[in-house]
Amino acid sequence: MATERTILKTQVGIVGGGPAGLMLAHLLAKTGIENIVVESRDHETIRNTHRAGILESGSVKMLTDTGVDGRVLTHGDEHAGIDLRFNGESHPLDFTDLVDATVTLYAQNEVFVDLASARARDSGDVRYSCEVTAVFDLETETPKFHFTDESGNGFEVHCDILVGADGSRSFCRRAVPGTQDFKIEYPFAWFGILTEAPKSAPELIYANSPHGFALISQRSETVQRMYFQCDPNENTDDWSEDRIWSELQRRVDGPDGFTLKTGNIFDKTVLKFRSFVREPLSHGRMFLIGDAGHTVPPTGAKGLNLAFADVKVLFEALDSFYATRNDALLHGYSDLALKRVWKAQNFSYWMTSMLHTPVDADPFMAKRALGELDTVTSSRYGQQYLAESYTGWPHS
Repeated sequence: MATERTILKTQVGIVGGGPAGLMLAHLLAKTGIENIVVESRDHETIRNTHRAGILESGSVKMLTDTGVDGRVLTHGDEHAGIDLRFNGESHPLDFTDLVDATVTLYAQNEVFVDLASARARDSGDVRYSCEVTAVFDLETETPKFHFTDESGNGFEVHCDILVGADGSRSFCRRAVPGTQDFKIEYPFAWFGILTEAPKSAPELIYANSPHGFALISQRSETVQRMYFQCDPNENTDDWSEDRIWSELQRRVDGPDGFTLKTGNIFDKTVLKFRSFVREPLSHGRMFLIGDAGHTVPPTGAKGLNLAFADVKVLFEALDSFYATRNDALLHGYSDLALKRVWKAQNFSYWMTSMLHTPVDADPFMAKRALGELDTVTSSRYGQQYLAESYTGWPHS
């Protein structure tokens, strides 16, 4: 017996209620474009999933200039540079001096909290704990999808435009055959911790060492996030606090005597990553944004920023479509978004290969990476390239 479904009609149906999906919904609602957001996870799960976040100034402006709560300004931690550390020595890069730009540390789950609050404040239709079971009629003027809510009620959404914002395991992406996927797997992962400790340094430290990569980051004045390169199959239960601190310290050791400030570790995780791009980012009247269409290793701090860049391009295309009924910008969405995606893929791959120690400990590759780091840090032009890429290119 077929499941009876309630028909819902809207202009834009968005599958995925993370930061990308909610930001798009927020922008659309501000211009009077109706939308429904359907998310598989519950609100509290997303809110309590700790994920680092480094926001480009353009991403900060998207939040603040469009009426989302300004906590990113009051709770975010603005940074004017990073330190590249290799051969036991730190080499500061001053982004403000190099390219007149900064970045802001603000966790992705906090971005979600702000956007979810804005949608609730504005009476947005956002439905959590829902399972999407089908997307279809994508090549018609009325794409559709089925979902079931947490009470078991079935729905069929009819929309003009369907957006897949449902993350790296995207149901929407997997529903479309005959497209091209580009991907590489990395032979290492990051062992990440959250610790109750003061800041070890004023800026983020990206460290290349013979023992592997380490990132000394911050979260707040009293909570810090740090990572070190590890095997993708590493078990966090095998690592005591003493062992973790010893491993992190030996990766930043140097003649300057730099010492990490330690504290209680209250979260441990192994973060696997890859580089992935789906081409094109559209199929008929379905459009992919964020991790649904592409993922990058975290070394270049591009993930959430790329998602927001997708949102900006797609929103402008949708705004034009509903204002003029001309779909030229919608047809150009994938090509325009992919230009920035591939720039970010290049930068993220470059940073990853330059900073990580080869798994097979190949001495040539290790020395080559040190030569590259020396080239970058000894040249203002090299520093400017890294600074411009890290802080974000101008939006088209």
